[in-house]
Amino acid sequence: MREHIVDRLLLEHRAAMSLSAVPRPFLRWAGSKRAHLHHLLDLLPGSFNTYWEPFLGSGALFFLLRPHRAVLSDACGPLVSTFRAVRDGPEAVLRQLGQPKVDKDSYYRLRAAQPPDRFGRAAQFIYLNKTCWNGLYRVNSEGRFNVPYGRPKTDNIVEPANLRACSAALRREGVHLAVHDFAAALDGVGRGDLVYLDPPYVTRHNNNGFVDYNEKLFSWRDQERLARLANGLVRRGAHVLVSNADHDDVVALFAQFRHVPFSRSSTLASDATKRGQVREALFVAKGR
Repeated sequence: MREHIVDRLLLEHRAAMSLSAVPRPFLRWAGSKRAHLHHLLDLLPGSFNTYWEPFLGSGALFFLLRPHRAVLSDACGPLVSTFRAVRDGPEAVLRQLGQPKVDKDSYYRLRAAQPPDRFGRAAQFIYLNKTCWNGLYRVNSEGRFNVPYGRPKTDNIVEPANLRACSAALRREGVHLAVHDFAAALDGVGRGDLVYLDPPYVTRHNNNGFVDYNEKLFSWRDQERLARLANGLVRRGAHVLVSNADHDDVVALFAQFRHVPFSRSSTLASDATKRGQVREALFVAKGR
């Protein structure tokens, strides 16, 4: 089994070109680490076998690393279906996208549409993701996407060259996509593998009702389950890297991990005056 060697200088160069590197994420995802990849670089091992990412989102770290082997998964079926469609038929997705108008009326018309095939659904997913409020993904009780129009600053929905490059990265023989809960997704992790865990979480309430505030997003029971799993993966010999809120209760869950706090600008508050610096943390442990 060929190891993936981590070339830090190359990765630093790619991370510094986050808006122009190819491939790079073709989606914008709430909570994405795309703008903060430099925080992750120093914590990566020198090499690893298979890369595992069970909270796929935009896949920012995957597209930065471009590993030989990877298991990418998410509990969000439409997200994974979109990645699969881009992998299998980037030209079909581009044809379905065409040159759509970016305005409020077009947004709500396309949001209500029901494309008949998977490439049309992927094109719809990408359009809505790029034009909705802050790249948020949310559905109603009937499973219908219901995020409001976001008044995007650009009409550029997708760059064809980048989508094709993303497709090529996903088509590698050793790269697999699946829809799974994070625990089920990591059954096959082995010694020397790299696991990146970036669960859904919010940071505006770091020391004010964190558990209550997050309960519908990613419950405290989920956080505890994630921490137990992460510790088990380290005992299994995997390298584990976790992104989470820098909250005392979360830090306690990962007490056996190295704790690396950092801050970033918040973008999720609908009122710009309420945006500011928020605290997050990385937790890293090397397999035994």
